Order: sequence, then structure tokens, then C-alpha cells
Amino acid sequence: MSRYVFIGDSITDCGRVRDDPSSLGDGYVSLLAAELGARPEPGEVVNLGISGDRAVDLERRWGAELIPSAPEVLTVFVGVNDMWRRFDADDPTSADAFERSYRAILADAVSASNPRLILMEPFFVPVRAEQRSWLDDLGPKREVVARLGSEFDADVVPLHDLMTRAAAAAAPGEIAPDGVHPTAAGHRLIADAWITALDSRLSSTLAL
Repeated sequence: MSRYVFIGDSITDCGRVRDDPSSLGDGYVSLLAAELGARPEPGEVVNLGISGDRAVDLERRWGAELIPSAPEVLTVFVGVNDMWRRFDADDPTSADAFERSYRAILADAVSASNPRLILMEPFFVPVRAEQRSWLDDLGPKREVVARLGSEFDADVVPLHDLMTRAAAAAAPGEIAPDGVHPTAAGHRLIADAWITALDSRLSSTLAL
């Protein structure tokens, strides 16, 4: 049985009960647990998301919370709060600082158990005109995730364009009403994109 561990911010947390190791929240992680559990070789799913986390917060709790979980497949989904805090709390995170923390956590994970890595690209769908400029802050952080994905041979799930297109095609508020937190439909899109990434490497291997 594979052990799938998900760590990140509120999009991953999604209301999980933090003192209950079996609690998965009601977002994309719970959707994936149901799908993975129905496969011929079901997997165990662990949710370590914490609302509000930035990359530096993951780095601070990495050794105590993530490393003991011994993931075989590790999914990291962080970055939007590294952007958001600049605008709601005047507490910016530079792209360089974001990269230092992100690289450190991936290096520690590889050193500890060498899991397969799946990196979720942070996304933001502006809902007010003045928020469009926020994408200038998020863009370099998206580039960091792509670069580290290549460096660590990870699968990167390209969520920003996916969620932007879906929000543009849907009724207002149907995908991510505040630009960050997905609806049930938004979580379904994220879960489907993750499954595509998970299965793509197996498909490529079988095609050789």
C-alpha cells in the first residue's frame, strides 16, 4: 500500500480535524482519498495541510510533522499565502526567500525517504480589478515551483492556468469565489489534475 501525504495551506487543510490523523478535510484531498481507495492497490492518504501556511511555515514544521509520516508520494501545495500576506498584512515573501524554504523542504524529504514528488502550482484568480497586479508577485513564485520541479524530478501540476480558464468560463463564484479558496467544483478540478499528474508518469513508463 502506497502512502500519500499532502502538505500545504488552507486549500489542502480544508477543515480537517488536526488532532485526528484520519481526518482529511472536505476538499481535494478527501476526493483523492476516495479515488485512490477504490484502485486495485489502494493507498493510505494523510493530510498535513494547515490554513495560512507559507513555505517558511512548512519548513519550520517539516522535521516534526512531515518526515515522520514517511511518504512514498509527497504532494506540496504552497505559495498563495506567500503572495497574499504582502497585500493583507504588509508581510511580503520574496521569490528568493520562497525558493530557499521550498528547496530546503524538498531536499529534506528526498534525504529522509526519497518519495515521488508532486508539486502543486499556486494559483490566484483575481476577483477585484486592483488584485490583477497581485499576479506580478505570484508569477515568480510559480516559476520557482516549475524550476524546483525540474531540479527534483517532480511532477508539477499546472493549476494557475487551469483555474483561471475554469473561472472565466463559469458563473461568478463557481470555482474560487475569493480567488483562492475553491468551491466543490474547484476542488474537483484540482483532484482531477493531480490524478492526471500521478498517472502520467506510469503511462510514460508503460509506453517505453
